[in-house]
Amino acid sequence: MIAGFLQRAIMQGIPLLYGSTGEILTEKSGHLDLGIPGIMYVGGIGGVIGAFLYEQHTSELNHAAAVLIPLACSLLGSLLMGLIYAFLTVTLRANQNVTGLALTTFGVGIGNFFGGSLVKLTGSDVPSISLSATSGYFRTSLPFADKAGWFGKVFLSHSFLAYAAVIIALITSLILSKTRIGLHLRAVGEDPATADAAGINVNRYKYCAICTGSMIAGLGGLYYVMDYANGVWSNDGFGDRGWLAIALVIFAVWRPTSSIFGSILFGGLYIVHNYIRDLDISGQELIKMLPYVVTIVFLVAISMRRKRESQPPAHLGLPYFREDR
Repeated sequence: MIAGFLQRAIMQGIPLLYGSTGEILTEKSGHLDLGIPGIMYVGGIGGVIGAFLYEQHTSELNHAAAVLIPLACSLLGSLLMGLIYAFLTVTLRANQNVTGLALTTFGVGIGNFFGGSLVKLTGSDVPSISLSATSGYFRTSLPFADKAGWFGKVFLSHSFLAYAAVIIALITSLILSKTRIGLHLRAVGEDPATADAAGINVNRYKYCAICTGSMIAGLGGLYYVMDYANGVWSNDGFGDRGWLAIALVIFAVWRPTSSIFGSILFGGLYIVHNYIRDLDISGQELIKMLPYVVTIVFLVAISMRRKRESQPPAHLGLPYFREDR
């Protein structure tokens, strides 16, 4: 039972890890992107569209194409969302909070529109799309997982996107802390005027960070549909996972490595109500609030300690106008 719970917690946490890693990268450039839920939604529907069109136009699926086509469509969709946000907040210096919330509404609307359209094309009696053939390629686990007992079930039975999420988080942490690019990006997020005076192209770093972070977050939507949901798309099926990813950024104190463990914790807290007997609906909803409660308590704790390394970038949420230097 414990092994099964941990396995499900990891699966539940992988979309949160993708979303939080992308948001951390974006926030390090000084931009608070509350559009992450919408970006993850578009990443998911982008993969669904690619998989649907591929399955409809071929009689025999190719393993590589069945993975690469939805992956490319997911990345393209989330990249476009990132470009929209970057253009509005970096070039036009629009309010980041309002833009992010609008992007979430826009992303969910786009996902539901195309999702509903695909359901009509299939003529399905239920409001969902099943892409089980393509999903099977995404959910392929390591061949020796069954032979490793409980360890294999918990840690080795996941798909390549799950391990990619951990690798991307580790690489992001390495880039931010150990490379010149990471140093420049952190400088842009802390004090863009000083970074600009030092010869750093502030807008270029902001655009690159936002777009890359958006593509990483979009993969969380793709993982949820193709792996966690077994290739089944249902409108409004994501729940509040995008918001949990943003909460995880605070819990991880803007460190991608900490978000790896935090995502498993949040994933476990999100599903723990399924393992509690005789729990009514109201009790389930209260239990599902635990990740947010933990985030609030942790935020209060780090605010009281006031350690600089535990604080967000100093220029987070503030527009930068070069002529104001």
